[in-house]
Order: sequence, then structure tokens, then C-alpha cells
Amino acid sequence: MTFKVKSFAAYDNRSPLAPFQAERRELRPDDVDIDILYCGVCHSDLHQARNDWGWSNYPIVPGHEIIGRVRAVGSQVSRFKAGDLVGVGCMVDSCGHCHACTHDLEQYCEEGMTQTYNTPDRRDGLMTYGGYSERIIVTENFVLCVPENLDTQAVAPLLCAGITVWSPLKHWNIGAGSKVAVVGLGGLGHMAIKLARALGTEVTLFTRSPNKADDAFRLGAHKVVLSTDKNQMNAVANEFNLIIDTVPYTHDLKPYLPTLALDGTLVMVGLVGELEESINTVLMQPGRRSIAASMIGGIKETQEMLDFCGEHNIVSDVEVINMQDINEAFVRMEKSDVKYRFVIDMASL
Repeated sequence: MTFKVKSFAAYDNRSPLAPFQAERRELRPDDVDIDILYCGVCHSDLHQARNDWGWSNYPIVPGHEIIGRVRAVGSQVSRFKAGDLVGVGCMVDSCGHCHACTHDLEQYCEEGMTQTYNTPDRRDGLMTYGGYSERIIVTENFVLCVPENLDTQAVAPLLCAGITVWSPLKHWNIGAGSKVAVVGLGGLGHMAIKLARALGTEVTLFTRSPNKADDAFRLGAHKVVLSTDKNQMNAVANEFNLIIDTVPYTHDLKPYLPTLALDGTLVMVGLVGELEESINTVLMQPGRRSIAASMIGGIKETQEMLDFCGEHNIVSDVEVINMQDINEAFVRMEKSDVKYRFVIDMASL
């Protein structure tokens, strides 16, 4: 059995997003029914709406940074009750039994995670629809507790932008005494600065834009380095334990590699695609430097991040929009004309 809910969808890769009646399943025993309050707008939403990655299945209801309150729960649900403030991130299921899943790394499920939208549900085959919608039904194990003390509308981007940068910080054991650099100051970059600073690290922003310095310092950066200035780059040689590269397009990595310390790693979290000719092992072998890639985090790790943000009062810098303004927001997002994340107020739907 299914029912319809108000949503906004991409009907193809050319048309503006428009109203759509999304099909939701009735509650299974382990399901949570959520009234969506806010949904963040991620660059991935734009890419999938336009089929930039070649795997879009239309119609698509985007949205994987979802904050809402529980409406109802299935008969076997024990962790949630009606009225709880909850979140849903980039995935809503996984196989549960592979090596990755049994180690709380569902994002790397060997059978493929079930994404919050644009993926067939692994149990009933229905296409998943995301958070540009009034309601969503999600398996209990993929629902997150959201701290009530945080600014609710500004929490939404933590569920993608936040966890995407938190996961490498934790994996590479970044903490007090570490030195971290962030490449790019956007939705991901601004969260990387906030979270790294709260972990007690010394944080540097690499940027090509001198006018971003004031904002970087406001967000918590200790230093700002112009990546186009050779003298400034030379001054931070052999310095960083981790560089978090948030740039979403192909770019040259070679200027950043000499700034890595011994056993330092440059981790790509923004680019989905080829690096082309941007890697040179001559710059990696001295210092045993590495280039790696990472994506979001598992449910356990995401909950740990939300709890950490609750303790340190960390949220995203957001601009709240109405659902009807999503197409204008997509255009502005392409121009980096947002500080630093759009969030849809779903009451406008």
C-alpha cells in the first residue's frame, strides 16, 4: 500500500523543478513516519536533477539533508516516538551484512547503499524520493536524533555537508595538536573550518580569493593562504597533517602536495569525477604523502557528529528559502551566490 504526498520534482534534465505527488509506502513495522520541517539544498541535488553524473531516474524528488518531527512509528520501533526531532541524511538503507555495514560504514556498503532519493528501495523496489517533500518514511536504523538546543533550520546541512568533512577528520585522527587545511570556502569548506576548529586543531584556509579572508577568520580559521601566491605557499611547506579539498570540479592538486607534513593526506570530498593530470608522485614520495577520497559517513558516525555539534553549538550558515524558489536557488548555487547553504522551509510547500 502507498499514499501520495506534496513534493517538488525534476521531471527531466532540462525543465525547472515543479510540483509533484510523490508516492510513499505505508509504515512497515520498523519504519518512522516524519513530517519534514526543513531540507537543505546540496550541490548533489542540482547534479542529479540535471543528470550530470549519468544515473538519474526521473522524476526525481531531491533532498538528503532532512530535519523533521516524528509523526508516527511502526510497531517494532523502539528508539523514536511521535514528536521527536529527527534527521535523515544521504542514505535510508544498506545490506546490513557486508564488511562495511557490520563496521558501521553503511555508506560503503558492498551491495550499494540505498540513497535517500533516486534509488530503488531494496525491499519493495519503489523509487526513493527525497526531502523536497512534506513527509518521508524511513527505516528506524537510518533515522538520527537531532539535539533540540540547536537552531533547527540550520542543522539540516550537517547531514551532508557536515558529515562529509567530519568523517575524514575522525578517520585521520585529527585533534588537538593537528594542523588542518581546507581548500575552498563553500558549503563543505565552511563546515570543515568550524568542525576542525572545535576539535582543537590549527586551521588554515587555502583560497584563490583574498576577499574570503574575513569570513574564514569569523568561521574559526587561524590562517588564510592565497594558493596563487608562491611565497605564501612556500611558507606553509611540510605543515599540514590533513588537507580537506572541497572543490567540486577538476583542478590542479600539485600546489597543495608540498604543504603536507610527513605522512600527511590530501582527501578529496568535493569532486565526483576524474582528476586527470593533477597528480604527480614526485611530490608525494618525499614525506610519504597520500591522496585519498572520502564520502559522507555511517549512521553511528553521523550521530556522533550531531551530538558533538549539540555540545559545541555548531550549525551551518544558512539562507532559508521557500520551496517555490528552488530553481532560482539552483542558479545562484552555481554562481556560489550563497553563504553557505540554502535550506528550504517546507511549510511553504
